[in-house]
Amino acid sequence: MDWVALFCLHPVAVYQITAFPFAVLFSYLCFLGYLSVNARYIFLLLGGLALAFAAMGPYSVLVLIPALGSVVLFHSVSPESVYRWAFLAQMTWQTLCHLWLHYKEYYLQEAASIRLSFAISSLMLLTQRVTSLALDIHEGKVQGRAAESSQHQFSWPKPSNTALSFFTYLLFFPALLGGPLCSFARFQAKIRQPSTHCTLAPLWVAGQNCLFATALHVFKAFVKTYVSVNTDVTSCTGFNCVSTMWTTTLLFKLVYYSQWLLDESLFMAAGFVLEGRQGNEGFLQDLSGADLWTLETTNRISLFTRTWNRSTSQWLRRLVYQHSRQHPLMKTFAFSAWWHGLHPGQIFGFLCWALMVEADYRIHPYCRSLVKSCFCWWLYKAFSWLQTQLLIAYIMTAIEERHLSSLWRLCASYNSLCPLLYCACLLFVAKTKSKR
Repeated sequence: MDWVALFCLHPVAVYQITAFPFAVLFSYLCFLGYLSVNARYIFLLLGGLALAFAAMGPYSVLVLIPALGSVVLFHSVSPESVYRWAFLAQMTWQTLCHLWLHYKEYYLQEAASIRLSFAISSLMLLTQRVTSLALDIHEGKVQGRAAESSQHQFSWPKPSNTALSFFTYLLFFPALLGGPLCSFARFQAKIRQPSTHCTLAPLWVAGQNCLFATALHVFKAFVKTYVSVNTDVTSCTGFNCVSTMWTTTLLFKLVYYSQWLLDESLFMAAGFVLEGRQGNEGFLQDLSGADLWTLETTNRISLFTRTWNRSTSQWLRRLVYQHSRQHPLMKTFAFSAWWHGLHPGQIFGFLCWALMVEADYRIHPYCRSLVKSCFCWWLYKAFSWLQTQLLIAYIMTAIEERHLSSLWRLCASYNSLCPLLYCACLLFVAKTKSKR
């Protein structure tokens, strides 16, 4: 066992674990009725500001400025045009920050500060909340009090509380550094929920997620110890590149899974439920064991895409896909590359991902029509699963690349046989259907 890897936590995880007791304290104080509505807003806001200064240092201004500007925008722009202005302002600011990061990395050859990386990551999550809230205001879907949520549509909070509720929603500490996207309606419903209706049930699931995240972290250390992994995929030779790519991507995914579970644990420890599917305990879950099982066993890259980082996938669908009349899939993945930072590998990786999903929608129905026996069915499932795993590994490897030279070496390696084979299958299916 690699004990160094076992005790070496992701930098964000350290701050999330530090904030965990404060999330539990907030949940208990709400349950006992010791916090009024305004006190709950202030508790979450001060926690967010403290966490921002502790994790980001002086770079926290990169998050505080757009958050404050968005609140001013929500109060000064009409609901009909608030979404357009909020989207342009937030993405412009985020793009400028990404370009600054690129300038420091590529031109000045400076290693990115970990605090700056925290600020950029938090800024990306802030973009989700700003655009989500702007869409809610534009569409009139933001609810007032939790008791009124099932009656009518949008009702503004009291004027004295409007700025505080918006500012707290954008910066509350359980979702500042990670976690699923929480709509403003659900956030406001939790804050205004009477203490008699508060429940500590999410704490039990939060504890389960923490244990699950710990198990995945231990498993990652085990894999890193007993599986020979050359993390530089672009330096391998021959078909050895394929196994190297797959094992390296397995480590990437284990890091993502454990961090997502930890982020959601902090979110639920503060008493916030997750939007998604209804769980067995009566509240909503975003990432569960069933989702991880789906991600690792599905033979459809389209299903993997919908399940992977479900909260962000639903946000992209609402923000881009549903508003695109032509080529919505390609536009959604292109915007995802823009949102992630427009590194060369990200542009190539997300556009390749879009092409693979488009091919998936056409290849699998054709293949299923050819399957006539149980043996052929299982053979088709096994081969398509392997192909899906290798495609995801190729896409994730490309997205992680930061330089054109490394990306070119990846494209020139044997790993490119996987997406090329899928493209060839797509052309064959299209040609076959055109002859009918």
